[in-house]
Parts: sequence; structure tokens; C-alpha cells
Amino acid sequence: MKLLFVLSLAALAWAQSPRKQGNPLDALPKNIEVLTHFGERADFSPGNDEVAFMAKSFGDAFAINLKTRAIRCLTCSVPGAAFLRVMHLSTGDYILIGPEKFSDIRTSRGRDNELWFLSKRPGSKPVKLGQKMSEGAAISKKSMLIAFSETSGQNPELPRGASNLLVAEIDLSGAAPALKNKHAVLSSPDNSCTLEAQDFFDNDRKMTYTCYEPKGLASVWTIDLQTKQTTNQSRNIGSYNEVEGIFPDGMYTCVESDQQGVRMGATKLFRDIDIWKLRLDGTGKSFERLTHFNDYEGGKASNPVVSTDGRLMAFQFARSGDEAGVGYGILLYHFKK
Repeated sequence: MKLLFVLSLAALAWAQSPRKQGNPLDALPKNIEVLTHFGERADFSPGNDEVAFMAKSFGDAFAINLKTRAIRCLTCSVPGAAFLRVMHLSTGDYILIGPEKFSDIRTSRGRDNELWFLSKRPGSKPVKLGQKMSEGAAISKKSMLIAFSETSGQNPELPRGASNLLVAEIDLSGAAPALKNKHAVLSSPDNSCTLEAQDFFDNDRKMTYTCYEPKGLASVWTIDLQTKQTTNQSRNIGSYNEVEGIFPDGMYTCVESDQQGVRMGATKLFRDIDIWKLRLDGTGKSFERLTHFNDYEGGKASNPVVSTDGRLMAFQFARSGDEAGVGYGILLYHFKK
């Protein structure tokens, strides 16, 4: 009872403390540096020598060399490129996600969202993989495995509100890249849990995914792809927790969470997120805050990814008033050895 009273007082004191004014980029800790002054949705290459990112939502994909800091455009030869995500395959090639053309935000991000293959060879054009999908994908840095979800928005055969989590392999042996061995590993019958794949881990035997819940809530889950056992990793944390970015040991993951907003007594869910580190032990008790952008009025940090050697995290500066995924530059977080 005494502990609850102390926690209540602490929460009240935090709630009465307004967020800071100013720009969080002007007060970065020593272990965080600005990598680019534009862009969003970063992704490390398997060898950690470059970071791919989007210039903007429904735009072109770029890559920056982490040694020389030279930036090159991957899709500028595509007229009217309207991609939302770019990710590395284990071969060094790329997966693009987005519509063939932009019509409106709702339709282009939902019904028309699909998978594309882009060869690493200079001058290559994106090739459709013939798969509509919802939001983002999990892509192995060790094999050609890919996982993604589909809802009734992309697959009309699904009941309204239902979603499937699918795993497949990207096959480059034929005349054109293709998906093979596609199969569902998890299904949700309604919108009590809308599924989105995130990261493979444990030598591709397991995967993290987000369960989007009614009223804007979200939780972190893992699935054993062999046994199909699922575990709620953010149990008892509550509010908004979207899994993003696995650590190479598979014991921890990054999470976009509004926990600091909850403790302040005022949260706008995904609009008030910062990056946290969660231990994947099923308890939800080991939860460490990594960034403090949401301590500033209108600020947040989002879309973290961790390098395969565990030394760096790339993430983006974002604004709480914008939609999910919108960013204004890529930053690097250096973990202590």
C-alpha cells in the first residue's frame, strides 16, 4: 500500500511537469549523432556498412554509406516513385514496400500496398513480387525468409477485421524474383488483434510482431515458428507498445512506447512515443528507456533498427502531430561496449 502511494505521488508530480520547449536535436546526449537531415524508416545492411531509408512517405529510397557518409538514390530512375519502406535482403539486394502509384493516403497505404524486389546492381528497376500486404515486413539478415501480414483490405477473401501473418521465401533462381513456400503461421479472426510482422530472431526460428488493438492500443508479441506458440512480451505494461528492431542476441528488442506519457498522466498513444528496450522474457518487467525526445513538446523518436553487431541503433526524429512513420532525419545511437 505504501509503495502504491509513493508511485501515485511520483506519477502526480510527473503529470504536473510540462514538457520542455525547444528542439531535442539541440540537446543530444554524446552517444547520439545526426546521420541525415531528412528521411525516415531506416534499415541496416547485413554487413552494417550502410543504412537505407526513405526520403519521405510515398517517395524515393536512399542509402547512406556509414564510412564515407555518401548518399545515393536507389529509386530516382522510377518516375513518380511512391514507396513507403526499403529494407535489405541478406544478399545485399533490397525489398521495397508501397503502391505502384499514389492515389490517396488511405488507399495507397492500405489496399494498394505491395512487395517489390530491387537488385543491388546499379540502374536496376523494382520488380513486383505479386503480393499485396499490410504495413511493414520482417526480413531475415541471414536467409531469404520474409514475413508480412494481410488484412481484408489487401485480401478480400478475409472477413472484415481479420488478419493473417504469412512467412515465405524470396526465390532469385528463376527469370524473375518470386515468393515461394508461402504459408500462414498465425491468424486473427477480428480487429481485437491486427497483426504486423517485425523481426526474425533465434536463427529465424522465432519472430516478433505487433498486435494492434482497439482504441489505439498495441502490444509486443513473439511467435515460435516451429511450435506456433505465442507470447505476450509487453504484458501488464499497457497502452501503446509497438515492437521495432531486434537486438542480435534475440533477448531484447526495441519498442516504440508511450510509457513516459502514461507516467506523465497524459498520452496520445502513438503520437507520444519514445524508444524503449524490452527484455523478451514474457514478464514485461524489464523495460528501459533509450531516448527522451518526447520530453519536448511536440517531439518523439520512432522506427528504431539495431545493427547486426549490436553496436548501433538507427532511428528517426519525428513530430507527435504527424502520422506514424513520418520522420525528419535519421540518427545513430551508439551503445556502450
